[in-house]
Amino acid sequence: MQKQIRNQPVLNSKLLWLPLAMLGAIAQPSFAQSENPADLPQLSPPPSPSPPLPASEPVPESDLGESDRYLLGGGDLIQLEVFNLPDYSKQYQILSDGRLSLPLVGPVQVRGLTIEQAAAAIEAAYAQYIRSPVITLNLVTTRPVQVAIAGEVNRPGAYTVPAELNAITVTQALQLAGGITQSADVRQVQVLRPQPNGASPQIYTVSLWQLLKDGDLSQDLKLTDGDRVLVPEAIALNSEEITQLATASFSPETITVYVVGEVETPGAVELAPNTPLNQGLLAAGGFTNRAARGEVSLVRLNPNGTVAQEAVEIDFSENLDSTVNPPLREGDTIVVQRSGLAQTSDFAGLLLSPLRGVLGLFNSIFD
Repeated sequence: MQKQIRNQPVLNSKLLWLPLAMLGAIAQPSFAQSENPADLPQLSPPPSPSPPLPASEPVPESDLGESDRYLLGGGDLIQLEVFNLPDYSKQYQILSDGRLSLPLVGPVQVRGLTIEQAAAAIEAAYAQYIRSPVITLNLVTTRPVQVAIAGEVNRPGAYTVPAELNAITVTQALQLAGGITQSADVRQVQVLRPQPNGASPQIYTVSLWQLLKDGDLSQDLKLTDGDRVLVPEAIALNSEEITQLATASFSPETITVYVVGEVETPGAVELAPNTPLNQGLLAAGGFTNRAARGEVSLVRLNPNGTVAQEAVEIDFSENLDSTVNPPLREGDTIVVQRSGLAQTSDFAGLLLSPLRGVLGLFNSIFD
């Protein structure tokens, strides 16, 4: 009986019926089937080394998630190393149904598994044909990540993140969705993560307010394929919170306010978040010569659905101030009234318009 070399893979008797062309590096002398695996011939090393694999840097698993491990799925590219079998050691892409099509063992289901779990599943598959197989698995390229975003965002829906970005965080996903609305409760953003075999999704609650206030990066959870992000509606927000949230990276880059009445270019104006009211007036061209320049009306829709209106005295020398030069919010409306002189002039013109008509009639008769 031939002595087995330590750590050298040996074929199991189940392989003996396969054509020799499918056995790659297996030596080819004729032999009879044996029930004792130790009696089987050993695998011989290939006569020449196999070509080197493409120079792709595996993505470190620690870079793919925070508290969670990356779960494999269709489209991921992995690098498989089978110890002492270079012909089987190469890169494979996981099929859309979550299976790897591997030489000798055929399809192996790896969808929803971590790298370690997938390596164990592949080892179990090869163990039917090779004694004590040693499998090394690395993730080379991740598949595109698809996430759904709903709730208090400006553009809810499904979004696909290119594979080259490797991962996307909650705040980056909110940016894709146009940022949060004024009514968003950023303290209780939920991430619903699907689980294998149809199990109930795992729910994570993150506080983006804690991220803003304390710089807690653990709150900016990295998303994986199939995650759903839900941004609930806030019951109440104070002015300080709204002002700080307006400049957050996951808020809209611009806001739309409306300036109506006696300004040069009335209508909608795009501004940066927290733009002072004075700057909003200047963005609309400033006052006309008929404007009441002393004060304007600021009409604001509150997160709870109520409408507030306040009179704001105008002084263009004032800096940002919550009373005399308040920061503007999405949907604010600035109303500029006519001056008293302009109103009097308009009223006089209204009274005199019939008289002008009569005088015009007499002029046409006697001309």
